[in-house]
Amino acid sequence: MSSPMRKALAVFALAAALTACGPKVDPAAAAAGLAEAKAFFAKNAKAEGVHTLPNGLQYKIVRSGAPDAPKPDITDEVKVHYEGALLSGEVFDSSFERGSPETFELAGLVKAWQEAIPMMRVGDEWILYVPPELGYGEEGSPPTIPPNATLVFRIELLGVLPHAGGETGNV
Repeated sequence: MSSPMRKALAVFALAAALTACGPKVDPAAAAAGLAEAKAFFAKNAKAEGVHTLPNGLQYKIVRSGAPDAPKPDITDEVKVHYEGALLSGEVFDSSFERGSPETFELAGLVKAWQEAIPMMRVGDEWILYVPPELGYGEEGSPPTIPPNATLVFRIELLGVLPHAGGETGNV
């Protein structure tokens, strides 16, 4: 067997071994997460001020920015204050607590943020109710976020930084 072929097989074997050693999803925990999500979203859809999008993402507008404030698009970076929590209320991350907002590439965030933030204007503060498939999904993000967890994010959009093309999002 040639040396390049041997190297390729070794890389393939290593990748297969690492994949097999990845986190295992507890089927009971995953099923419980889905059941909890289904019940929560059905009830929350009837709550005052809650809007539901076709993909199941729900949001509530806490505060609106100026009507002419910029809106980001998926290629922009956004400056936000945020807090992420489980349905139990347990906070797993908070820039509010740290006292320092964060800047993120919108395209690199969970699907829920990619969908909701382009609908927001700078100055808006929303609460997102995120179904598992738009958050961290069946695998979760152990040990902090369990499988199929419904997440609640409070997001304040502070700014939009233009993408490489130089223009700032949608206005």
